[in-house]
Amino acid sequence: MNWETARNHIWTERRVSAAGSRLRVLVVDDNQNAADALAMYLHLEVLDIRTAYGGRQAVDVAITWTPHLILMDISTPGCTGFEAALVIRRDTKTSHIAIVAFTALDETEVRRHLMDHEFDAYCQKGQPPSELVALLKQLTVDPT
Repeated sequence: MNWETARNHIWTERRVSAAGSRLRVLVVDDNQNAADALAMYLHLEVLDIRTAYGGRQAVDVAITWTPHLILMDISTPGCTGFEAALVIRRDTKTSHIAIVAFTALDETEVRRHLMDHEFDAYCQKGQPPSELVALLKQLTVDPT
């Protein structure tokens, strides 16, 4: 991975607030080892973390746990990240959650498939975890 070409971008005005509690982040990736490693790193950043290993599981966790932010892998088998984000965005209980497209796909490719502003930001996989943490802080009203 060439660090100079890796990118993070915020696409919407949506920001979340943990209101004095730990920021809840759902990590979604069908690569369980990658999801668990990222979750462990983010937990060290004093974030409350859960993992889901696919789109369907992500929807279920989002409804029952209601995270502030979701890091959504796009290329998950069965229910893709695009499909899961659309379901989450259309449910009144979860529509406020900030969703980051967390993928190896190029940003242009991700934007081409968007329908209803399902994602609030884009983060290309392969960057140093500190870059992802910086993006998460930019998506919060009261960064921790």
